[in-house]
Amino acid sequence: MKLDRRTFIKGAGASTAGCMLASLPGSIAALGAGPVSGSAKHVASICEMCSTRCPISARVVNGQNVSILGNDKAKSYGGAVCARGGAGHSLLYDKQRIVKPLKRVGERGEGKWQEIDWQEAYETIAKNLNRIKQQHGAESVAFSSKSGSLSNHFFHLAKAFGSPNTFTHATTCPGGYVVAAKAMFGSKAKRDLGNSKYIINFGHNLYEGINMTETRGLMKAQSDKGAKLVVFEPRFSIVADKADEWHAIKPGTDIAVALSICHVLIRDNLYDREFVEQYVEGFDDFAKEVEAYTPQWAEAICDVPAEDIRRITHELAAAAPHAVVDFGHRATFTTEEFELRRALFAANVLIGNIERKGGLYFGKKAKKYNEFAGEMAAPVLVKPGVKNLPKIEAKRIDMVDEQYALIWSSGGIYQSILTAALEAQPYQLRAWVMSRTNPMQTMTDRAKVVEALKAMEFVVACDVYVSESAAYADIILPESTYLERDEEIADKSGKNPAYYVRQQVVDTIGDTKPSWLIWQELGHQLGLSQYFPWENMQTLQLFQVGKDAALLSKVKQDGWVSFGKPLMLREPSMVKAFTAQYPNAKPVDADGTYASQLSFKTPSGKIELSSSKVEKMAPGRGVIKYREVTMKKADELFFIQGKVAVHTNSATHNVPMLANLMSNNGVWIHPVTAGHLKIASGDKVRIYNDTGSEEGHALVTPGIRPDTVFAYMGFGSKNKELSRATGRGVHCGNLLPHVISPVTGMNLHTTGVKIAKL
Repeated sequence: MKLDRRTFIKGAGASTAGCMLASLPGSIAALGAGPVSGSAKHVASICEMCSTRCPISARVVNGQNVSILGNDKAKSYGGAVCARGGAGHSLLYDKQRIVKPLKRVGERGEGKWQEIDWQEAYETIAKNLNRIKQQHGAESVAFSSKSGSLSNHFFHLAKAFGSPNTFTHATTCPGGYVVAAKAMFGSKAKRDLGNSKYIINFGHNLYEGINMTETRGLMKAQSDKGAKLVVFEPRFSIVADKADEWHAIKPGTDIAVALSICHVLIRDNLYDREFVEQYVEGFDDFAKEVEAYTPQWAEAICDVPAEDIRRITHELAAAAPHAVVDFGHRATFTTEEFELRRALFAANVLIGNIERKGGLYFGKKAKKYNEFAGEMAAPVLVKPGVKNLPKIEAKRIDMVDEQYALIWSSGGIYQSILTAALEAQPYQLRAWVMSRTNPMQTMTDRAKVVEALKAMEFVVACDVYVSESAAYADIILPESTYLERDEEIADKSGKNPAYYVRQQVVDTIGDTKPSWLIWQELGHQLGLSQYFPWENMQTLQLFQVGKDAALLSKVKQDGWVSFGKPLMLREPSMVKAFTAQYPNAKPVDADGTYASQLSFKTPSGKIELSSSKVEKMAPGRGVIKYREVTMKKADELFFIQGKVAVHTNSATHNVPMLANLMSNNGVWIHPVTAGHLKIASGDKVRIYNDTGSEEGHALVTPGIRPDTVFAYMGFGSKNKELSRATGRGVHCGNLLPHVISPVTGMNLHTTGVKIAKL
């Protein structure tokens, strides 16, 4: 097939209703956009087809296509892009993409739209938001956004407006391990997978939920370093397929294995006693708690043989400190997410892999790196600040319980919007402004999300498509794709400082705008001009680099700029190379490391296996412990979900090239279970529970436990505007109950279902 613009647009519409697409106001199809124009030379930029945001190099080819390659200067990314990254051009000129502002003219969610200009859109939004603010207070408006660069300007607008209610997608995906890390270390931790000799994985499927640096690190560890990979997961995923051992663990029981590993490390005296004595608070309390968590105890809960747990733990200890227990991402979550992630971190702490190759480490941003170097080894970016922002007196809607204090500044409890909208608890939300976020898919209990959106007086969505959530908005603002916009320099520091920048590659198609400009212009319309003093993105970039034009030029030219040598404070070889490069570096310890400089932003200044702060926040949870949870009824099967390599959460299922690669999510079911239910592969099935009901097709496979069914997330959209994704597969969020988990505020990704042949 000839891979040009005409072919993709023609192919993308082959399985959809052409008359419907042509009639969708504000779309490229309605606009009739011509050939792509832009830079014929490679421009360094940043991908946005997933949250990893890899460095890329892109250019327009003959006005027909866009070449998107990896940036060779970003070594850890391998100078490559994944399938999603390579499909960015398919999103760019998809004829279903929205490129004009839209106003709802029918009932909310009915799918009737009218194209309007930007000024009318801004005036309509400002009129409604200011009215609601005057009548009910700014706090009655919620602002939610995809995390990352997209949220900065958006949340600045929220603060200027006076609302405390800003939310990322944290409690639907990464919030659990972030909160656990903050509780134990005082900050987020990173994995050095590429240098690991032994890796234990609890369903963090890096070969499908691809994070380019970590995925390549895992590949490097396995292929180049001969690392052993042990996977505990209920299904035979791609990462399980590539593992040395796969243990089909019972869903929701990961914590039992993790705590049992800690038990064996302590009981068999395999832990790093010296490290624990120097850096750990609360070890005695934790050790006492895990005395009862024997491998035999764990086997009865999780179906993993006790002898395997004990053997794996001994192998882990033998490889330490160049070994890691992966603390995971979006895996088989339960309501006890906080305890699970802390238990996984605890296993790492016990083997003393902190700031060691192959273990865990903390990011070295320029300011801290320069302190160690004794000189300006790396430029420090300046954060643009605005003085005299309104003082917000109102409390956030998720400030209902002190136990959630750690998530308030880490994205907030996203699903608390539903409770505030439908039950006025702790007070009534009346408007919802969304930026590139799709709660209809990523939150749980879709029906409740629909209710909440319908209950709002006013809803705004900024997106590139009429997403399943945007379909319920009053005004849709079309954002430029990542190939059409400039953004600030971003900090991507790891073991040493690094920066990169997104730059426009393609001339804007239609009448879209970058989100930073949308929120600035809306701020002006809202009467908040004093809080948006910058003229344009170039002004902000120059401010970031302290008016160092040469530095700005280099970042733009190279796209990825790193400084100095990688540094891990307790790794002698790295410290030696670091001090050799910087003559004025801090003096090293007698053992040739910076171990004495290792500190943690916790109340004790140490790693807290038992936390008085957590105990005060959430009584009974100061020490990590096992709590039994019930995930399903006796006559139900476990229902779990996961990510797939060609899609990102709920964001890419309508992108033509990716929809052609995978447009449906078969329901995995074990042959024995399928036999009892008289279900064969390809049969149409109904999967249902008290929350909802979905129809899909069965995929009978031995790669799943008999008591479990699985489906990839993000499919089964229910709005007609996404014609490639609508009705394709099972909508996972329609089967998951609305739950707010203790401490982390996470929603629930494991539940019980029944399944029947149709």
